[in-house]
Amino acid sequence: MAASIRTVVFLAMVLAVGFLMIILSCVLYGNWLPLIVALTFVLAPLPNALFAHCGSDEFAGSYEGGSSGPVDLGRFITAMIVTSGFALPIVLAHAQVIHNAACVMSILGGGLVYGTILAYSAAFRQEESEFD
Repeated sequence: MAASIRTVVFLAMVLAVGFLMIILSCVLYGNWLPLIVALTFVLAPLPNALFAHCGSDEFAGSYEGGSSGPVDLGRFITAMIVTSGFALPIVLAHAQVIHNAACVMSILGGGLVYGTILAYSAAFRQEESEFD
């Protein structure tokens, strides 16, 4: 079994630390704008999840190794959201809307949140492919 209970518990703890860092970046410096980062990283995997099954038709992708247009569009939208999630705190810190330490905490917390979501989906995708 690829995704054991230890893996799920570890990922839950990392996700909690990521959200804690984002919330602390808001609370410690009295500005709630870094909380937008949590929203962007939670919404980032959705385009991949929505468009992943659009190219699964065996007749749609006749050439080998390629992917379909909707799958690529989903990846592009996800990359755009992730880039915005990392860039938004930097822009806010540069404009002196948030404190520099809040920017760093927000980026680190967002990276933990998005990394946890990726690791969780990869673990269960691997487990799903073992059953096929």
